[in-house]
Amino acid sequence: MFTRGMLFTLTVFSFVFALPRKTIAQAPSGTEDLDLKQIEEQRNDAYAAQLETWFRDYLVDQYPERAAGLWQRDYSSIDAYLNSVEPNRARWRDVIKPPQLAKTGEVERAPHAPLTDLKAQWLKIPLGGLAAEGVFVVPDDAKHGKPVPLVIAQHGIGSFPERTFGLMDAGGAYHGFARELVGAGFAVLAPMNLRTVERRNRIERLCRLADTSLPGIEFVRAQHLLDEVLKDPRIDRRRVGMWGLSLGGTATMFWTPLEPRIKAAVVAGWYNHRRNKMVLPDSRYSCFLETKEDHAFFDGWLTSFTDSDVAALICPRPLLIQTGKQDRIAWWPMVVEEFEAAKQHYEKLGIADRIEMDLQDCGHEAHVDSGLRFLTKWLKEQPVTDAN
Repeated sequence: MFTRGMLFTLTVFSFVFALPRKTIAQAPSGTEDLDLKQIEEQRNDAYAAQLETWFRDYLVDQYPERAAGLWQRDYSSIDAYLNSVEPNRARWRDVIKPPQLAKTGEVERAPHAPLTDLKAQWLKIPLGGLAAEGVFVVPDDAKHGKPVPLVIAQHGIGSFPERTFGLMDAGGAYHGFARELVGAGFAVLAPMNLRTVERRNRIERLCRLADTSLPGIEFVRAQHLLDEVLKDPRIDRRRVGMWGLSLGGTATMFWTPLEPRIKAAVVAGWYNHRRNKMVLPDSRYSCFLETKEDHAFFDGWLTSFTDSDVAALICPRPLLIQTGKQDRIAWWPMVVEEFEAAKQHYEKLGIADRIEMDLQDCGHEAHVDSGLRFLTKWLKEQPVTDAN
């Protein structure tokens, strides 16, 4: 049976070997270099096609069979399920490669002028040569003896913590969802991550040399911030959620499997049919392979982790996927297909109400109403225990 990759190679080979053949020995004097250059380019193109086809076959076509041998899920109970996916959680940690970063000084707190109306603080925690930084806001009615839930609000690439609160959000992608959370009675922690493609590309190259990743570094930074804010008696440490858009959705997907304190997650503008998104160019969506976003590639990601499998490491915790039909990061029917694959894990455990998809006829943006409803349900209305 021919795969798409095999057909691609066959087409390239047919083109290459249908070209007129002329040996260097037969060539007129002075044309040897030109003929050698043509021959070399043809065989190099053919070799490149071989390599790409080989990787497409391995990463995309062979993925289901490979993953089937690497996941041994036990749906007999939630505890049995969690035990059965623990080896995969360890492998996921090897993809993210979070480093050891120790706190090396006292936390710095300062009023944050851009969000004075919310009485926001800017936090900075020294971590050796690095620092964890972000915005922290607590609603006015929170107090000791009446703690409130906390949501980590994560910005995307090209953005910054204040934008989740609606500042400088000219495109309206965030819709001030962090501000809406505060208004609904949630405390908000908005970590600062590195923005811009160029900067992330550059730092990710250094990360690979050091056997870590930028999401891994930023995960540890967020953990230190979380450690700090959960000391606040106004915060209910059992009720922590995370909501991220775009690269913030990446963080939500990447970090939640490794951070058990996050009890519910909202992924906006990121969840995808990961094999296709990374490897297969298509006019209906942007393929990372065809972009300059080198920072989006991580060692071993597609050996056993497509998005539905990462969701399997979030399960049984509640998960909401927010997708826009007009969002060019994905072709929405593929996202639905991948969502249905994730939903099966919840269904087999008898907890299908814990996973939802909000598919709207919109672009690359957060869906405020469904996010607020979902997090209110799971962090305020439902009982939350450490076992969840």
